[in-house]
Amino acid sequence: MSLLEIRDLKVCYGGIVALDGISFDVNEHEIVTLIGANGAGKSTTLRSIMGLVPLSGGTITYDGEVINGLDTQKIVQKGIVLVPEGRRVFPNLTTLENLKIGAYLQDDKTVEPNLKKVYELFPRLEERHWQQAGTLSGGEQQMLAVGRALMANPRVIMMDEPSLGLAPLVVKDIFSIIKKINDAGVTVLLIEQNANVALKTADRGYVMETGTVSMTGPGRELLEDEAIKFAYLGKTR
Repeated sequence: MSLLEIRDLKVCYGGIVALDGISFDVNEHEIVTLIGANGAGKSTTLRSIMGLVPLSGGTITYDGEVINGLDTQKIVQKGIVLVPEGRRVFPNLTTLENLKIGAYLQDDKTVEPNLKKVYELFPRLEERHWQQAGTLSGGEQQMLAVGRALMANPRVIMMDEPSLGLAPLVVKDIFSIIKKINDAGVTVLLIEQNANVALKTADRGYVMETGTVSMTGPGRELLEDEAIKFAYLGKTR
């Protein structure tokens, strides 16, 4: 059984249809990526799963339980977290304070063990634990945003454009860490404009177009599809 099941999901903003009946599955321990052009509905999909936007129809099932209508706090407590686009760290708080905010729903006994795990993944964050988050580099802020999410001890981590605005070498590091997070047993649902690196990393991918899913398959197979190469990888016919 899928860990996360999306069925006929519909979201409207006023008279605008953002999601028009999308369906997909995420199995436990997988990395699944959603790719597509701007405006395809990718971010809306993640926000819907987190309970941040109301549904017009459809169901979201997590570990056999329908979670439609739950507030975001309850969804986080159940083990789903979101690393938002643009990182959104608290710039005037220190790195350590940002990380501890990620654990606000956790038992106090789990904070230090989780912090140790985050520092093992991101030694730079431990080195900069005293530094205001707003003065970190873009790559360090992305590490902090991921680390903050991991402090919630998630079973599923969703990431919205983790490579946005980062240098190629930093992007490589971020995706290496995403693989390590997955290898540690955390399921990953990923949105990424860099379709090449996303499909190389993902077990499976879904292609979204104007609020619908138009194609799906193993990441490596989609990478070789001529339509995908033309639309998202900058290849010419």
